[in-house]
Amino acid sequence: MTLGEAYNSARQRIDRLDARLLLEYASGCTHTDLLARPEMPLIAPAAAQFAEWVERRAAGEPLAYLVGEAEFRGRVFQVSPEVLIPRPETEVLIELALERMRGLAAPSVVDLGTGSGIVAISLALECSSAVTAAVDVSKGAISVARNNAGRLGALVDFREGSWFDPLAGQRFDLIVSNPPYVAAGDPHLALNGLPFEPQMALTDGADGLDCIRAIVAGAPAHLNPGGWLLFEHGYDQGEASRNLLRAAGFKGAFTQTDLAGIDRVSGGHL
Repeated sequence: MTLGEAYNSARQRIDRLDARLLLEYASGCTHTDLLARPEMPLIAPAAAQFAEWVERRAAGEPLAYLVGEAEFRGRVFQVSPEVLIPRPETEVLIELALERMRGLAAPSVVDLGTGSGIVAISLALECSSAVTAAVDVSKGAISVARNNAGRLGALVDFREGSWFDPLAGQRFDLIVSNPPYVAAGDPHLALNGLPFEPQMALTDGADGLDCIRAIVAGAPAHLNPGGWLLFEHGYDQGEASRNLLRAAGFKGAFTQTDLAGIDRVSGGHL
């Protein structure tokens, strides 16, 4: 089988871009090879790997899980079914956090529910003076995040546990989080490869606000005076998030939209 034959066969079952990327990962070929030398032979092990990936992709498994990595803010992060696949919308949370870290000599920040570590690692790398910690209840997620930090050269103190449990007695200038916020039974959970992602990182099994309530309620005891809390949430949770922040004593409660104009991150300060 040649590169061209493998690619054309896969295109009958999956998106052309997915077919090209999977073929490149399986064979080590480049896009140029595929265009200029489609007659190049595909060795048997690569052909077998490619065929398996095409089968799994056709069944809906996300491409990032097949190849084991995804890009976020120009960096390649390792991912596995233990963690959510990075999404560009989370960059809103990063940008808002960086704005509030500017001007602080050594801002202390903690990322709750870190998953693959994209938020904590991005903040640690883009604000080198920051003292950064990250928490996740999943041992598998912590392992993935630690590997990513090591590969990318980020100094992050990872803690295993639920929300604030591993942070007794500690206070921070900034708390950030991308918690589970999809309501149980939401039809979106059955779409776009979400059934393959860790459900405990997607939904709280209730109304989608349980984890946000826990974070907002616990944050004041772990923030320095004037400290900020910022968290990502669902498209229809902006108002509820601001109400929770105000009820917990936060000032300046606000909601920031993403590039699509959808409510994405809310926050406030003490």
